[in-house]
Amino acid sequence: MNRKLKIFILTFLISISAAGRSITIDKHAVVSRNNPHVTSVDSLSSLSVGNGGFAFTVDATGLQSFPEKYSKGIPLGTMSDWGWHSFDNPNGYKFEETLRNYDFGRGRLEPYAVQIKDNARQKAACNWYRVNAHRLHLGVVGLELGNDIHQIKSIDETLDMYRGVINSKFKYKGKAYHVSTVCDPVSDRIASDIVSDGKITVKFRFPYPSGGHSDDACNWTSDNLHSTVLVKNSANRAILKRTIGKTVYYVTINWQGNAKLRERSRNYYVLDSDGKELSFTCLFSEKETTSCSMTFNHIKTAADKYWQGYWTKGAIADFSQCKAAQAKEMERRVVLSQYLLAIQDCGDTPPQETGLTYNSWYGKFHLEMILWHQAQFALWGHPEMLDRSLSWYFKVEDKAREIARRQGFKGVRWMKMTDPSGDEAPSDVGSFLIWQQPHLIYLAELLYRANHSKAVLKKYARLVEETAEFMADFAQYDSVGNRYVLRGCIAAQETLPASTTVNPPFELSYWHFALQIAQSWRERLGKDRNAHWDDIISKISPLADKDGLYLAAETQPDTYSNERMYSDHPAVLGAVGVLPFNSHQVDIAKMKKTEQWIWKNWKWDTTWGWDYPMMAMCAARMGEPDKAVSALLMKQQKNTYLVSGHNYQDDRLRLYLPGNGGLLMSVAMMCAGWDGSTTANIGFPNDGNWNVKWEGLKPLP
Repeated sequence: MNRKLKIFILTFLISISAAGRSITIDKHAVVSRNNPHVTSVDSLSSLSVGNGGFAFTVDATGLQSFPEKYSKGIPLGTMSDWGWHSFDNPNGYKFEETLRNYDFGRGRLEPYAVQIKDNARQKAACNWYRVNAHRLHLGVVGLELGNDIHQIKSIDETLDMYRGVINSKFKYKGKAYHVSTVCDPVSDRIASDIVSDGKITVKFRFPYPSGGHSDDACNWTSDNLHSTVLVKNSANRAILKRTIGKTVYYVTINWQGNAKLRERSRNYYVLDSDGKELSFTCLFSEKETTSCSMTFNHIKTAADKYWQGYWTKGAIADFSQCKAAQAKEMERRVVLSQYLLAIQDCGDTPPQETGLTYNSWYGKFHLEMILWHQAQFALWGHPEMLDRSLSWYFKVEDKAREIARRQGFKGVRWMKMTDPSGDEAPSDVGSFLIWQQPHLIYLAELLYRANHSKAVLKKYARLVEETAEFMADFAQYDSVGNRYVLRGCIAAQETLPASTTVNPPFELSYWHFALQIAQSWRERLGKDRNAHWDDIISKISPLADKDGLYLAAETQPDTYSNERMYSDHPAVLGAVGVLPFNSHQVDIAKMKKTEQWIWKNWKWDTTWGWDYPMMAMCAARMGEPDKAVSALLMKQQKNTYLVSGHNYQDDRLRLYLPGNGGLLMSVAMMCAGWDGSTTANIGFPNDGNWNVKWEGLKPLP
């Protein structure tokens, strides 16, 4: 064989092995063809700009001109990682008043923070700690146009995701407006340029916090309970001081053009322009700033550079060569999810389920959701974004250690529903969940695998070790069965009570997986394996089944005859898919049979957005790519993706970022596979219809 032929064959083989990993993908084209385009007033079509720890959501005018009209849709939020508030506590409630003792057969009483209802004072204390702290809406910035939203005509609004700018054109009462809005990538500042042949007036309106469970965080009827004071005012710059009880922050406005800021009423200011163009910036900050003025052009240039860098550095998936009719929609969901998670999910704290758009669960975040939100950053070429929020765990380590100590366990027990302080929110469900515990280990492992960094090992080694210490101590040894069991917990499928639940399947597999990873970390750091952990790994209970179907828990033999048992999350499927298959605990034939039953019988209206990616990952691991695709595109309300890319759930949760993150996690796996897989695009049907091109994706464990 001559040399040229050898080179040709080698090149051909390499091209086959690298199928789906094209290095010639036009990223700008992939992103741009999926830019959201809005042509009508629709409260579910809001668009956002942001930088990961701060986000600003606008209506069809390109600013927050009609916040009340959008409050029941995708609200017009201005939210940050640092913007939190607590109502006064005049009755002196103490966190200890939220605790109640439980006996889970471990020879001791364990105190958990729950929603106590049989004692009036304790009930009030529990409610106070659930509501406080809550996330703030920092302020509405919009055009002063009047109250008649129906006067907005000829709407042409586009979010340019490749440059991070929203361009809005419309007419209001016959006057044309062109508004461009961007967000500073390094500070909590928005910038806007407005051109119009009508009057240009920008409003800065500030609400009192509502303290609501799921709302836009705006109380517009309590102006006397907070204040907005103009502390500095010059020709082109003003600083407002916001005071809400003990919470203080500042709003700095800079503008270019002939305009004046005036107080319209309490907590309500307007910037009146005399010209046909007004550009301004608005910075929200915890402290009064003395930084130099920033113009709209400065911020627009910085945003342009940042977003082009984001897309250039990160992974991409191109579905344009797919013949399948659903491929275009799949690509749209993927690209929009990449943008949404970058603007709302990579700040200094874990994200809440509705991100920085509006409050759910009082603005608190849920640590059992962090895997769904943020695993994708490590898989899609942005591990630094995961590292930013994962570092928050160090700040709350002492509180997590105290939770474990008071319940009699070693190590650290990560809280479920919490805020930047790490305080627990009392919950009859959340305080008993355990599947948030191994997330720290899984995410740290993904960070390490992103570039095999020794710095990552050194940084997170202590947290991995202490997280595993709790997990090992939580697993109880059953001498009769010579096995380890998990009890005294609520499963990811939250229909099961803590008092009777033993061995939920996803948690069993997660314990096995995470302890193995923790052992690998010890070995990478030159330490001996932990003998107790190895004993648990070898003896942890297999998944319980009945008639060849895996049960929701070992203690739920009625799983398939009790309707309550096949609602909520079909979490049993997470035991294979989210996690690698392990033959010690799982039989693939039984899992496939279980999966088939779930597809046929599950109550889909009770599911959540991340259930569909979880099902897709399970199908992919079991060699069912057709089902993997069908799961991601299943026509169910909770699997709806709006024009902005937000995963709609219901009237309460009009957006749900764990669904977006789960989608990206599953597509990464379906393209790049997992450890030991050798087939390109293993999670897509090999029928010529799903020729997905991609680059930069990382495989799962």
